[in-house]
Amino acid sequence: MPSIDVAGEFETIRRLFAPLAHPEWSRGLRDDVAVLPSRPGFDLVLTKDTIVEGGHFLPTDPLDTVAQKLLRVNLSDLAAKGAEPFGYLLSCAWSERCGWPEREAFAQGLARDQKAFNVALLGGDTVVTPGPATFSATVMGWSPKGRTVSRGGARPGDLVFVTGFIGDGWLGLQAAQEKLGLEPERLAALVDHYRTPMPRLIFADVIRDTATASLDVSDGLIADLGHIAATSGVGIDIDLEVTPLSPAGQAWFATRVDEEAALQKLATGGDDYEIAFTASAKDEPALRREAERRHIWLTCLGRVTEGRGVTVRFAGKPVEITTPGFTHR
Repeated sequence: MPSIDVAGEFETIRRLFAPLAHPEWSRGLRDDVAVLPSRPGFDLVLTKDTIVEGGHFLPTDPLDTVAQKLLRVNLSDLAAKGAEPFGYLLSCAWSERCGWPEREAFAQGLARDQKAFNVALLGGDTVVTPGPATFSATVMGWSPKGRTVSRGGARPGDLVFVTGFIGDGWLGLQAAQEKLGLEPERLAALVDHYRTPMPRLIFADVIRDTATASLDVSDGLIADLGHIAATSGVGIDIDLEVTPLSPAGQAWFATRVDEEAALQKLATGGDDYEIAFTASAKDEPALRREAERRHIWLTCLGRVTEGRGVTVRFAGKPVEITTPGFTHR
């Protein structure tokens, strides 16, 4: 349904986005470019994600949370690389439902997360589309020169870790679509995670100093570990039974009859935005100390091997994973 009070492109920029812009580097959003000063001793790290209505967020999701999700899924990438974010470029393709109140809500969501994560808008573009609303951000950060963690450094003998809990992204989508029968506070927690996942920036320096390979869990835990295995040219062996579950995830899991199938669903659902990484076994005590100090749950899932691909075990036996995670067609 078309919205009302639709503002023009330049009014949207002037009234909603200019107040979010970096006071110097963005040139007040009145130029065709932003100008970034160099930072000696650091590499510029960039990431870009696009979210589309009906694919990455629901048509019923509030636009302020859509804006927050857009920033957070990008910030999650930087956290997994050990980078410190500072700014972003934004592209908005407004659908018919995005009138002035919706655009204002979107900007309010950006403002909240800019303050929370110390980033600023540097520039971008806005257009109108007859299709679904689509938003994209290119988020930038700094990392000490030569120390940005890649997917390709895992070594046989390394341990495999993940921060936080797995499965809340998929469960949150089910909850937002009113497909789960859990207690209201559990449902609310899951929906909050789906709409506004928390990037693990507080753990970024630990990743930079300790991880041999790292990425964020967006496609699904098993699929994303497969990316590390493929890029590093190694095998990864994990135990499905140690998959860490949140209180809401545990409540859902307690209602399942087929535990193996339930854990597979959680480990392949995606949208968790935790950090999966490998590290030397000798660093495990230090990793656990740092995770505890930051109040982050840390789970050792398994080990890097000499093989290829990801081997998933349940009750000690390998299990077949037909769909390891989400893929874009």
